Amino acid sequence: MQYPLRVHPSISDVDAADWDRVAGTDDPFVEHAFLHALEASGSATNVTGWAPCHLTAWHGETLVGAVPAYLKSHSYGEYIFDWGWANAARRSGIEYYPKIVAAVPFTPAGVSRLLVAPDAGEEAGAIRQALAQGLLALAGRLKASSVHVLFCSEVDRAALVDAGFVGRSTFQFHFENRHPETGLPYRDFADFEGAFRAPDRRKLRRERREAQALGLEMVRRTGPELSDREWAALRRFYEATTEEKGAIAYLTEDFFRRLRTDFGHRVQATLALDGDEPVAGALAFTKGRHLYGRYWGALDRLEMLHFEICYYMSIEWTIDGELTRFEAGAQGEHKLKRGLLPAETRSAHFIVEPRLRAAIARAVAQENEQTAQLIAEYTAAGPFRRKAIATPAVGTAASDEDDL
Repeated sequence: MQYPLRVHPSISDVDAADWDRVAGTDDPFVEHAFLHALEASGSATNVTGWAPCHLTAWHGETLVGAVPAYLKSHSYGEYIFDWGWANAARRSGIEYYPKIVAAVPFTPAGVSRLLVAPDAGEEAGAIRQALAQGLLALAGRLKASSVHVLFCSEVDRAALVDAGFVGRSTFQFHFENRHPETGLPYRDFADFEGAFRAPDRRKLRRERREAQALGLEMVRRTGPELSDREWAALRRFYEATTEEKGAIAYLTEDFFRRLRTDFGHRVQATLALDGDEPVAGALAFTKGRHLYGRYWGALDRLEMLHFEICYYMSIEWTIDGELTRFEAGAQGEHKLKRGLLPAETRSAHFIVEPRLRAAIARAVAQENEQTAQLIAEYTAAGPFRRKAIATPAVGTAASDEDDL
């Protein structure tokens, strides 16, 4: 069966209901409203180096597949980086930009990038192959040096590798709502805490006590529950953090306004309040059974507040809401001892120039081996107990004298 492809220079060219029908059940960032907020607010546009070129696949007049894609003139805001490849291309006299990136701008998370209609059945594989081939054709049409599909699923990557892409593995630190000894969801935060080795459990408790001793009110809010003051603070926190890190604040004031009006139902926030004034907070998004932490910020550097707001409260929210996973964003070895373990993140890459493609393929093969080794080492160094012992009763936590 043939699936004609179309290219769209704006997400607004695609009907929102049609797009969202193929967007899946656990990834809020590929939804039409989020992508539209990025584009309409001026955050992800040709001016900022993210020129939309979204790809769709059709069966008659029915949308059956889609890929959020952008023609890029730089490698900022991607989180699976290729700066070394770009430098190697420059040294070899090869033009590396523009390139095509199939991803969500400024978003280090994703469930799938080759989006397929849920009722595709046995045709799902053929639709993914059509999308993969469509990306290669798009690279030729736009004279792009390469195609990079970031934060894709294992199924996506397999389809892309079949089409000639190189599969790459990186990793982040995620919280899985699954007790390491029973394999069951944690019953409560005390159950999670009780799975730690004694030294790490003592450290966790101390960090939470010190955060609570600041005398601030720690609250969890959904998007519709956030006040005007709290929405404004979340934007302030984002800008303060990007400024502190010397990063570019791509997300405009209009993006946050659209986020509230068009996407607030996907928002969750953890905040520290001094009276009515938010002094620290983290913005997160949820869909299905996943929680994604994104932007953190604080007005003052308050000891331990970052761990409480960004990690412990979100882990608590994940457990209480019977979600399966909390992703805390890119980087951060400090997450490991707080119960977030390494999880593979996947991407696939096609380089048009044959010599550069071969060199990158060799480098990625070595990198993938190193990544697998690092994941194993970090997992072994995590805070959880090494041997299976009885888990605490509901509402109780293990003592600091438990076996290490």
